[in-house]
Amino acid sequence: MPGFIDQTGREIVLDSIPSRIISVVPSLTELLFDLKLRNEVAAITKFCIHPREWFLSKPKIGGTKTLDIDRIREINPDLIIANKEENTKEQIEGLSKDFPIWISDINNPHEAYDAILQIGTMTGKPENAKDLIAEIKEGFTGLNQVEQKASACYLIWRNPYMTAGKDTFIHSMLDIAGFDNVFKNELRYPVVSLHDIANKNPAFILLSSEPFPFNQKHIPEIKEQVPSAEILLVDGEMFSWYGSRMLKAPGYFLNLWQHGVYRK
Repeated sequence: MPGFIDQTGREIVLDSIPSRIISVVPSLTELLFDLKLRNEVAAITKFCIHPREWFLSKPKIGGTKTLDIDRIREINPDLIIANKEENTKEQIEGLSKDFPIWISDINNPHEAYDAILQIGTMTGKPENAKDLIAEIKEGFTGLNQVEQKASACYLIWRNPYMTAGKDTFIHSMLDIAGFDNVFKNELRYPVVSLHDIANKNPAFILLSSEPFPFNQKHIPEIKEQVPSAEILLVDGEMFSWYGSRMLKAPGYFLNLWQHGVYRK
């Protein structure tokens, strides 16, 4: 097989179509399933919750940032699929000395499409990948355009509060979903205070279900400091998973529209 350049610019060479794949990225584990790979995926992380049948049956090799290196070496994978942000640099660099590792680095839908196509090509499923990309694009094309985007702050963490800046996949999905990110001039995932958020005067504050599991009990302390904002609990997978979960995002965003989120 030809060499492949991953999204961090590294070249990896595969001797053949891999048959012992380890995915250490939850979003891309689900992608492998939707590319119609089955027995080829040898192990996943404990955070790879989709599809459920794999979560219940596939061997686990630790968490995304706490990989079980010894277990990985026992499996002897012929391809590891990782992510620059979700996995620990030291662990991935150590494993790359002995195993082919393709590293994703995804900050917008275009890079997500590139990842899907590359992974599909590496695993012998290029046509499945192309069909999946076409279906995702069609879903986003079908969204009605919002005349005026609603200002919003998207929170991913608590103690300290953290949000998403302009160079993140979350920011891109917020834009597609019809939100104007009030922290769009920041980079990556800045720490912010409730005072900072109040000064931005967002119409909405979106509390993500991941990586921090925001729920109803976290709303009052935010509402006290930012009383003018409407606070919503949102499905973080729809804003941050860049694999085949993107198929479900347009319907989720459309449902927000139909419930009048953007009338404010």
